[in-house]
Formats: sequence, C-alpha cells, structure tokens
Amino acid sequence: MKIATWNINGLRSAEEKMLEFLKIEKPDILCLQEIKVDDSRLPENLKEPNGYRSYWFHALRPGYSGVAVYTKEEPIKVEKGLGIKEFDHEGRTIVLHFKKFALANFYFPHSRRSLERLDYKVKFNNAFLKFIKKQDLKKTVFCGDFNVAHEAIDLARPRDNVKNAGFTEIERGWMDRFLSTGLIDVYRKLYPEKQEYTWWTWRNNARERNIGWRIDYFLTSKNLLKKIKDCYIGTNVYGSDHVPVIMELDI
Repeated sequence: MKIATWNINGLRSAEEKMLEFLKIEKPDILCLQEIKVDDSRLPENLKEPNGYRSYWFHALRPGYSGVAVYTKEEPIKVEKGLGIKEFDHEGRTIVLHFKKFALANFYFPHSRRSLERLDYKVKFNNAFLKFIKKQDLKKTVFCGDFNVAHEAIDLARPRDNVKNAGFTEIERGWMDRFLSTGLIDVYRKLYPEKQEYTWWTWRNNARERNIGWRIDYFLTSKNLLKKIKDCYIGTNVYGSDHVPVIMELDI
C-alpha cells in the first residue's frame, strides 16, 4: 500500500498538479491539508477522480485551512474533527478507519511570525496528545503538516530560526512529547542523516536555493514500522510550497 500526505496550499489553484500526482504516483490514499475549499463547490472530477473516493472536512472560514483524503478503498468509518469547536471550526482533523488500520490526517496550526498563535497551537497540541492516547497505536498511522521542524537537521538554517515559528523550543518540545508516546517519525527513523525538506517559503527563491524545512510527517508505532518498506519525499513534485511525503507499507 502507498499512502501520501501533501499540504496542497489551495486545491483549486493546484488541482492540475494534484490530479497529475494521482495519475503518476498512484497512491492508494492521498491525504491533503490546507485545501482552502468547501467540497460542496467542487466539480465531480475533483471529488472522485480516476476511481478515488474522497472525504472532506473544510473550515467555516472560506478559503482557509481544511483537510481531505482521497482513497481507493472505502473506509468503514470517517470521523471529522476532535470534538473541540475552536479547532473543528478550522477543519484540521479527519480520521478514516479501514479494516486493518486507521489513518489520521492532521493540519496543525502555524504559530505565525510574531508567535501570536503559539498559545492556540499549544492547545491544539495538547488535544492531539490526548487523541493519541485514545488510539490503538498498533493500528494507527498519523500524518500531515505538523508545522514544526523537530531537529536542527530538519531545516536549512537552524541557528537563524531558534526563536521563529516552527522551530521554537516550545514547539520542538511538543514533538518530543508526541514521540514519547511510542510513535516514531518514520522518515527520520529510516534516514537518520538525510537532509531533505518538505516546505520552502515563496520568498527569495528559497526552493531553488533549497533553503527549506521538513515539517510534514508520517508517525507510526514500532509495530507498524516493521511493515514499512520506504518513506520518501517527492522533492520534484510542484504545485504547492510543500511537496508530498510518500510511505509504502505492507498492510
């Protein structure tokens, strides 16, 4: 099975690239974040392209946030949100339950340049930690845009960003807490010394200069790690300021 996660940064603006990715990469499941669209306004070719089913959880605010999942296999159950209004209004969580495993797709808040949303992000992180503890970790895959670079290896210029959004001690400490529950950062586990990124700012030709951050993750338990064949970053995929992360597993 092949699962991909991708912050698409506006599905309507990136729809051609997304459909091209589905055609070329052929993932069994594609998790999207920051879709910025209400699915009721989408044409059918974006709802069920090439045999995929799709499940959506959009934000109440138009053109903002939201998550979606395209899947070839029909899930047994779909859960939208964490049951907490201040987060669910922003469409940040969708969980699909399949016969053999569950897939949780998350879009974590950005704490913003002046850190004015750091408290909100901490509250969301706490809710995510509680969510983790309620799950059967042996059967759950977590993925999405976590909006944090965990270690210095996960961004091009760590010393320049120690107090900046996405690399503060508070945010990195929360990533430690998530992993202390028994979850594993799949890409980093497989490639402990590899330095690749999943996001680049639009400014100053950052992508061309490869001044980026790795902020998009797959997290699984040790039990599921044994079933994973590979986890890699689609560095050459365009359409967003992020690129997809793809995980292949035998499940």
